[in-house]
Amino acid sequence: MFALMAWRNLRQGGRRTTLLGLALAMVTGLLVLLMSLSDGVNDSMIKGATSLAAGHVNVAGFYKATPDEGFPMITETGKVKAVAQEAVAGLATVIDRHRGWSRVVSDAGSIWAALYGVSVEQEQRLLQTLRPARLGDYVEDLDGLDPDAREGDMRDLAEADTAMLFVTQARRLGVRVGDALTIRTETLRGQSNTVDVRIVAVMDDLGLMSNWSIFLPKQTILQLYGLDDDTTGAVMLYLDDIERAPQVMEQLRTAYAEAGFDVMEHDPRPFFAKFQTISGQEWTGQKIDITTWTDEVSFLVWVITAIDSVSALLITILTIIIAVGIMNALWIAVRERTTEIGTLRAIGMSRGRVLAMFLTEALMLGLFGTLIGAVGGALLAVGVDALAIPIPSQAVQAILMNDRLHLVVEPAEVLGVIVGFTVMCGLSALWPAARAANMPPITAIHITE
Repeated sequence: MFALMAWRNLRQGGRRTTLLGLALAMVTGLLVLLMSLSDGVNDSMIKGATSLAAGHVNVAGFYKATPDEGFPMITETGKVKAVAQEAVAGLATVIDRHRGWSRVVSDAGSIWAALYGVSVEQEQRLLQTLRPARLGDYVEDLDGLDPDAREGDMRDLAEADTAMLFVTQARRLGVRVGDALTIRTETLRGQSNTVDVRIVAVMDDLGLMSNWSIFLPKQTILQLYGLDDDTTGAVMLYLDDIERAPQVMEQLRTAYAEAGFDVMEHDPRPFFAKFQTISGQEWTGQKIDITTWTDEVSFLVWVITAIDSVSALLITILTIIIAVGIMNALWIAVRERTTEIGTLRAIGMSRGRVLAMFLTEALMLGLFGTLIGAVGGALLAVGVDALAIPIPSQAVQAILMNDRLHLVVEPAEVLGVIVGFTVMCGLSALWPAARAANMPPITAIHITE
């Protein structure tokens, strides 16, 4: 009965009900879009971090030949992997990569870049994530070439002295697949060394982290730095459930200590931010450093925090406006229906039923408005993501961690928005509804509109 009465009263509200419902729908749709953008940035960061730079859990460390200088390297790779595989249940994949930092030189320019030495047969996750870039995205003078053509294959990294770049790097270096690069760095012994490589693939950018990541065969890294075969930069563990990463990290700290390894205190920073700390410590040899993927990209978390903060501020302001609008709309409705309320009270409707009638109106308005807005916002987010709209500004690409607009809709969050705004509508209606319920019948009947 209350629902039927509320529906009829909302229909009689005409333009006022329509405008308030549209405002609710717009705010709800905007919130869903902002949340989808935040989730998209988070998804891009996770994908970029766990594909390019880190596993869900990382067993890395530092080797110091002298107390003054540390190198991001661990020895006894086989034993390190074996301890992890024995200690951790629910492992999906275990890989290892070498790490380095060098000057990369082409005929047209040079850049500093992080080097990752890989074995292609271990990199199924990376193969599934990356895609060869269009020539038109990084080649300026196409000279009759098809701009939509995609050259190169990451699997060719199985060949010696090869390299895989990303679009941003290829633009800065002025190169394409088949061109040569010279990689220049300093070895563990302080000597300068170089190696010439051939580009076998240029891949689409994968967020901010791909801007400085270059992949080489593991043997090329070993040759460049003069390292033994049983060394590596990091053993990366991928779990069935990424949420277990902190728990697994603590398990591994105990397991490696029991296996006789020196384990560093947990430092929630990426490995390259620890060089100064390591150099100031008086020890030599090897120490194991265990981190989660969030530690390795902690320098990027501010992006999500900033987007969430802006979203929260904007939605708070809009929510206050909507709440005031609902209170005013119901206040006007109470004044317009004073005689009706008095008549209902005179024929026996209790205060509780009058209160329930107005609250039902508010909840129904909130439910319909937020439902339409949430569904519309979710569909728009899915559509925009499917279009894969390119982001022209590199600054915006850096903030959103993607070269294309990426939005992710989480059904649980959409449902939470609908419930939250509907409840907010009900709470906003309490005061005018209570005033209507407490109106004396005799007074109400004799008050003209």
